[in-house]
Amino acid sequence: MQFSTRILVVDDDEEIRLLLDEYLTKAGFIVSTAEDGVEMELFIKANGYPDLILLDVMLPGDDGFTLCQRVRRDSQVPIIMLTAVSDETDQIIGLEIGADDYIAKPFSPRQLMARIKALLRRVHVHGDKSEDLPPRVISFGDWRLDTISQQLSNKINQRSYEMTGNDFAMLMLFLSNPNQVLDRDSISIATRGREALPYERGIDVQISRIRNRLGSTKTFPHYIKTVRGNGYILAVPVEYGQ
Repeated sequence: MQFSTRILVVDDDEEIRLLLDEYLTKAGFIVSTAEDGVEMELFIKANGYPDLILLDVMLPGDDGFTLCQRVRRDSQVPIIMLTAVSDETDQIIGLEIGADDYIAKPFSPRQLMARIKALLRRVHVHGDKSEDLPPRVISFGDWRLDTISQQLSNKINQRSYEMTGNDFAMLMLFLSNPNQVLDRDSISIATRGREALPYERGIDVQISRIRNRLGSTKTFPHYIKTVRGNGYILAVPVEYGQ
């Protein structure tokens, strides 16, 4: 199967760049590479944002965290961070600043391919799309979510925020299953395409970030509640509209 999906690999290790270029190209993707942030930004300036970025954390000059934050100012392009195998801090920081997933080095190309396909399915870059499209507008508590523009708007102060790809997917999961307890494996499968790893904190970090965004009021003190030993639940009424 051939795809028109464009992937940009940003890594200062030439061997990794060549390996991923060859492997992903054989899989049918259109692959470009950059060895640092300067080359990455030159590519984006000349070609626009790709469909997905593989972004190494440890880069000469601006590191992957800085580049991820810079991309997130302008684009919701899916980003997979490539991190050091033993450094959980890298993984948590990457998710906090807007990365959609991470994979620890060393990794197998097949493992990376599974992550890429799962992420691209979630953002509808390619693959089968659901026949049942979500409603255009979802209202819950003090908030309103436009599922097309991915704009989250507060109905009280009228402020709007654009949700990142993975945060949007997680919020949609809760909005599609209100008042139902979702365990960590179910959340991870739906938003990352895999079960949660032991001691993985990425899901908790994301939920904390979404909770902070939603805030609390006397009427809605808790949007997403923790159910000890079981998972999380969206505990507010949800209304669907067009």
